[in-house]
Amino acid sequence: MNVSTIEYLGKLRTTCIHLQSGVSIITDAPTDNNGKGEAFSPTDLLATSLGCCMATIMGIIADRHLLDIKGTKLEITKKMEENPRRVGEIRVDLNFPKNNFSDANKLLLENAAKTCPVAKSLHPDVKQVIKFNW
Repeated sequence: MNVSTIEYLGKLRTTCIHLQSGVSIITDAPTDNNGKGEAFSPTDLLATSLGCCMATIMGIIADRHLLDIKGTKLEITKKMEENPRRVGEIRVDLNFPKNNFSDANKLLLENAAKTCPVAKSLHPDVKQVIKFNW
């Protein structure tokens, strides 16, 4: 399935178009790797994708169990490693609105987040540090 097209614009910048919707994003190299840091870097998108996937899968589970997680905010932190340069750690802090979730519902949502497709697709060398703030 074709997902996107990418065009290199020069000066370490790309434009990416999502084929189904036509929505576009720009990436820029980060300032610590010769870029301007004026947009998401490719590794920023990788880290952000983990949080987006967690939120989406939790949303599916929440809808199925009639739970309201609207307003949940995720903070993403990325730690780079050298030799080879790669993402070494992604930290996701999930901050839920006050909703008096039962322990069973918390466990259900936590399991959904930790087993989302992006989490399962990342190489085991990429440390995933996940914190749930209820």
